[in-house]
Amino acid sequence: MPDQSQPAATYASYLKIDDLLMLQQPRSSGPEHDETLFIIIHQVYELWFKELLHEFDHVMRLLEADEPHRSQHTLKRILTILKVMVAQLDILETMTPLEFLSFRERLDAASGFQSDQFRQIEFLLGMKSAHAIERFAAGGRARTALEARYRAATLWDAFLRYLSRERYPVPPSQLSRDVVAPVEPSPEVQAILVDVYRKDPKNAELCERLVDLDEGIQEWRYRHVKMVERTIGVRRGTGGSAGAAYLRETVGHALFPDLWAIRSQL
Repeated sequence: MPDQSQPAATYASYLKIDDLLMLQQPRSSGPEHDETLFIIIHQVYELWFKELLHEFDHVMRLLEADEPHRSQHTLKRILTILKVMVAQLDILETMTPLEFLSFRERLDAASGFQSDQFRQIEFLLGMKSAHAIERFAAGGRARTALEARYRAATLWDAFLRYLSRERYPVPPSQLSRDVVAPVEPSPEVQAILVDVYRKDPKNAELCERLVDLDEGIQEWRYRHVKMVERTIGVRRGTGGSAGAAYLRETVGHALFPDLWAIRSQL
């Protein structure tokens, strides 16, 4: 039953529309026309990052509960969100380099490089960095969240534990691996995955959704770096990164190397 102690919800009150519309505050004089677009796009990205973390946590809980079909459904939702995020870059690319430069200096050190939520997604997917945590103030929301993600198991760890409960002989060294360490290729795991693909359609489909996820993240990274190159060329990033040069280093990095290695073994 509705909570009678609260006033009836309206569209505006439920979604906090008044608060939401106050969050876009350009710093440029005028302000420059394209700064509003820039702010809205990046605020929307942060909302999508929040939703992705919400969905990834759900996938891991479903895997721990041995519910592969519901895990697949949630992974499909994640993949759809990633496609929307890539499509948003098309909107950002309608801003020319000169239009961006008209307000870029007002960003000071602000940069997507400082997005703790995207770092959390990277940590959850196995790309962990203690150095990345140090960029955030001790005791703050971002640092606390990143420290928790750094110590937590990854999506790949949850998947391996699920396969073990499905009676596949996942090596104990993989089940008890250091969750801080990068996900490294494993011949033993690859042999298991080949067996899954050949004999277990249910779990082969789950594997394919993980490959889709890996490819989706790589597509996002590629499109992101091309957008940056198109907008600022080889300039350094506002947040202290090397800009496009740094982003290029992340393109092509496989999240789940074993799932790619077995392609030539099937």
